[in-house]
Amino acid sequence: MIVKHAGKTPIIDPDAWVAPDATVVGDVVIGAGARIAHGARIVASGQPIRIGKTCVVLENAVIRSTPGFAATIGNHCLIGPGAHLVGCTVEDQVFIATSAAIFHGAHLEAGCEVRVNGTVHLRSRLGAGTVVPIGWVAVGEPAQVLSPDRHDEIWRLQEPLDFPQAAYGIERADADMRSITEHMSARMGAHAGDELTD
Repeated sequence: MIVKHAGKTPIIDPDAWVAPDATVVGDVVIGAGARIAHGARIVASGQPIRIGKTCVVLENAVIRSTPGFAATIGNHCLIGPGAHLVGCTVEDQVFIATSAAIFHGAHLEAGCEVRVNGTVHLRSRLGAGTVVPIGWVAVGEPAQVLSPDRHDEIWRLQEPLDFPQAAYGIERADADMRSITEHMSARMGAHAGDELTD
C-alpha cells in the first residue's frame, strides 16, 4: 500500500519494486533498484525517510521516522527480516541482520554490520566497518560494543542519552506508561486522515 500522509505522497523510482503487501507512508523517497519485500513497513511521521539505490528491505522490516528524527538509508544496504530502524542514518553498504534494532539518532558509517539481534542505541555512532556481533549492544558516540551480559555498563552509557526524551519527548522523571501512551496516541492520531493512493 502506498499511503499519502500530511500532504506527502511517497516517491518510488520506476526501477524500484515494492511488494503489494508492503506499506509505504508519507514523505518517503525510494531509489532506483531498491526492493521492499512483503510485509515491510516504511512510515514517515514528522520527518522524511530516504532509501538509496539498490537497497534491499526484507520481509517484515520496519523503517520509521519521528517528529525529531529523519531516517536515511544509503545505497547498497541490506535490511534483514524483522529489523527495526527508527530515525537513524545508515550510510552506504551497511548490513543490518534479522531482528536487529537501530534507534533514534544513531549513525552507522559505511560498511558496518549489525548482526542478528544486535542493537545500536539512540544517538550512538558506529565508525566505518564496525561489526556488532550477534545479540550485542552498541552504545555511545563513538559507540562501545558490549555483550548483553554487561547490562550495568550499557546502562551507564545509555542513561545520559535520555531515551524517554528522544523517543517520546517526555522527561525521564515524567515517563510513566500513562504519559508515554497518551503522547504516542496523540502522535499516531495524525495518521487518521491518511489516504491510500493508486
